[in-house]
Amino acid sequence: MKSPHSSPKSKTALLENEKEEVQEPPMFSTTKTKCKKLAFIPLVFLIYFQISGGPYNTESTVGSGGPFNAILGFLLFPIIWSIPEALVTAELATTFHGNGGFVIWTHQAFGPFWGFLIGFWKFFSAVINLSSYPGLCIDYIDPLLPTLLSHLPHYLLISLSTLLLSVFNFIGLPTVGYAAISLGILSYLPFIVLSVCAIPQIDPSKWVSSGKISRKRNWPSFFNSLFWNLNCWDNVSTLVAEGVKNPPKTLPKAFLAAGLLTYLTSLIPLLAAIGAMSLDLDDWNDGFYTVVAYKIVGKRFAKWVRVGAFLSGIGVYQSQLSSCSHQLLGMAELGLLPGLFGARSKWSGTPWVGILISAMISILVSYMNFKHVTSVVNVLFSLSMLVEFSAFIWLRVKLPDLQRPFKLPVRRLRGLIAVLVIPFGILVYITCVGTKVVYLVIALLTVFGIIWYFCMKIFQAKMWLGFNHVVAKLADYEDLGYYGQFVKK
Repeated sequence: MKSPHSSPKSKTALLENEKEEVQEPPMFSTTKTKCKKLAFIPLVFLIYFQISGGPYNTESTVGSGGPFNAILGFLLFPIIWSIPEALVTAELATTFHGNGGFVIWTHQAFGPFWGFLIGFWKFFSAVINLSSYPGLCIDYIDPLLPTLLSHLPHYLLISLSTLLLSVFNFIGLPTVGYAAISLGILSYLPFIVLSVCAIPQIDPSKWVSSGKISRKRNWPSFFNSLFWNLNCWDNVSTLVAEGVKNPPKTLPKAFLAAGLLTYLTSLIPLLAAIGAMSLDLDDWNDGFYTVVAYKIVGKRFAKWVRVGAFLSGIGVYQSQLSSCSHQLLGMAELGLLPGLFGARSKWSGTPWVGILISAMISILVSYMNFKHVTSVVNVLFSLSMLVEFSAFIWLRVKLPDLQRPFKLPVRRLRGLIAVLVIPFGILVYITCVGTKVVYLVIALLTVFGIIWYFCMKIFQAKMWLGFNHVVAKLADYEDLGYYGQFVKK
């Protein structure tokens, strides 16, 4: 066998091969499991359900802010919040793609402690949110089957429904994606019929009305509801490594398609309902679309809207559970959690331990009958996004020459800060309008997370549990000149 140094031609070929190899940015995953990638349309619907899942639960924005403000909110909020969050996610997820998603890039910016803490906040934000969907599904379907459901213990029914909703995730991510297409179409069909039937009754002047109210505007509730229905774009980052083929090209296009889908599916029924219904805002609470359907189309059609809400809840649960389980898998691969958290099914390759842990915690939270779910979820999410946006800016400063396959088209630091100043303001506002109960819950969770982090470090040092040792390697990348091979030539 000839040595690679035996001729000038071989040297040139070797250098060319090395240059070709540096085109891909680093991928932080220790597993060699080959998983089927999501096709484009399933990916779009998976993102759609992680963000919104349709117009269900948007009614409260009208009740808390008034018709004009609700419409204005759904017109402007995607521009001032969703687009910046999606662009930041697209850049970071295609640069540092791995199962840890946002945990990876936060670790790269600020170290393992902040990487773990943001993962902890995001995970509990997601599972607390997950805990509400089995109950919501039961609440929507319960009136349709009163004789069957009234005799079953409520908590047992929630447990069974949670486990049943988790089945598709055990089968595999592509199955979840294709199921999301069917769920998305079927859950939205009632609103197509509703919007068409409402056209003859629409009074456009109602769109700019302040409405008939017997109470003051509830701005914290308005912004919490708006925020809850249009965020979580970064959740898909935990699925990019295994679920997305050619992320630099596919992910931005999928974000654009999912954004347009969310925008239209939320706004069109809202315009139809506001224009055709009375504007006594005390009536406009979550679930009011069933009343709208009853009055505009008929009693039987209201049942169809309930079934659509049930299907939408399944879709949201499935998609967010996928992100939660892959996040735990990624944190185990990074050495931030014991290797057990990254266990996969031998049959399907799915992170079955992550799925099971996420489902069990959501069941426990649902037993608590907690009334501040939306606020806790939003504040936890806001805290983590403040860190994520800071990590994005700092990585631009810290690693300016790092090859970024997709890059937010703003070069200067001042420009980046200008793009993110409104999203930062929204996050600070959402964080500041929580109640004492919400702050207490988040403080206890944060203290628990910090204790957990240092316990994991002790266990790792004592070798009491099996850990991957990727964290130590990631911390040494800069000292070893690791990024040198990924900078632009």
